[in-house]
Amino acid sequence: MSFSQEEIERYARHIVLSDVGGPGQQKLKAARVLVVGAGGLGAPLLQYLAAAGVGRIGVIDDDTVSLSNLQRQVLHGTPDIGRRKVDSAADAISRLNPHVAVERHALRLTAENARAIVRGYDVVADGSDNFATRYLVSDTCFYERKPLVTAAIGPFDGSLTTLRPFEAGVDGRPNPTYRCLFPAPPEPGVVPTCAEAGVLGALPGVLGALMAMETIREIVGFGENLVGRLLLFDARALRFETLEYGWDEDNPLNGRAARAPGPSTGAP
Repeated sequence: MSFSQEEIERYARHIVLSDVGGPGQQKLKAARVLVVGAGGLGAPLLQYLAAAGVGRIGVIDDDTVSLSNLQRQVLHGTPDIGRRKVDSAADAISRLNPHVAVERHALRLTAENARAIVRGYDVVADGSDNFATRYLVSDTCFYERKPLVTAAIGPFDGSLTTLRPFEAGVDGRPNPTYRCLFPAPPEPGVVPTCAEAGVLGALPGVLGALMAMETIREIVGFGENLVGRLLLFDARALRFETLEYGWDEDNPLNGRAARAPGPSTGAP
């Protein structure tokens, strides 16, 4: 896979970077990344993946752009209000980097379609805004053996981790699943939504950029990834912390009593 002269100039700062270089940039160009959600987290994530030269990006979102989105969803603009987010995102990516192919999935991820969609990508980055989707994505990535970079935000805080539970760690034990970290979703209504609690506008920018960083590292293969580590960010104190977590032998995916997936869902 060769680069045009325009691509060489575009990616020059990567190509001269010791941990990326030409081979790393080739990996980025060959990569297929699925981004779940084109909202607060997905907006900066998509921009940085496109700028980095990821060759094919899938965007899944069934929502349209609203005025209240624009305080934080910087991929979209005022003229995009009322448009499908996948269309607005695709146009923004094309303006940023015409060498990136965009696949639009203007639908909601469900138990019926998740495995077929995820199967077509190398890495999945989940920036969804609800627990049901997060569990569905993580379960599906486990059964399809796809690395997952997943993040979540609150009003003033955020978290990020990477999941590769279909592999074993250096100690021979399985890598942890999302359900090892969060065994079950909270009861409905316990955690307020963004519309109810609000969110600091720049916060998803921080976490979305970190998601892009982690996704790029997964593709190129440098540094220490966040498998088994949960990165926490506190915007009030402007502080980062990293917590380690491990495999729970009772988790339903790769635990000792793991259940097989259903015929089409991939979810237990």
